[in-house]
Amino acid sequence: MLYESLLLLGVLSVTFMLPHLAIGLALQTTLPGLLLLTHLLLILLAYFLWFWRHGGQTLAMQTWKLRLESALTGNRITLPQAMLRFALCFPSLLFFGAGLIWALFDRDRQFLHDRLSGTRIVIV
Repeated sequence: MLYESLLLLGVLSVTFMLPHLAIGLALQTTLPGLLLLTHLLLILLAYFLWFWRHGGQTLAMQTWKLRLESALTGNRITLPQAMLRFALCFPSLLFFGAGLIWALFDRDRQFLHDRLSGTRIVIV
């Protein structure tokens, strides 16, 4: 997750920070906070959905030889599964990492958001 965060800094600097710096310089204003948050979430959603649906691996997952797949079929995850997993990742992290700690007690060592979305991470 730390490596994923480092890679996301690069992605966000190009897709989030640079456009908003340009807008700020050109218009001498900052967009409202809700619009900034919406833009940020859309970038993250696009990044994760694209990689999870096309090969099952984000850039960091490729490095660590991990792949996300459907827990039932072992195939690529569906769009609803990807969206549900994305939505559940945040509460999983924000509640003091409870969804990550869940993996210590899960019989398949899966995170809570994977268990609830019907996905699993496998070593390739």
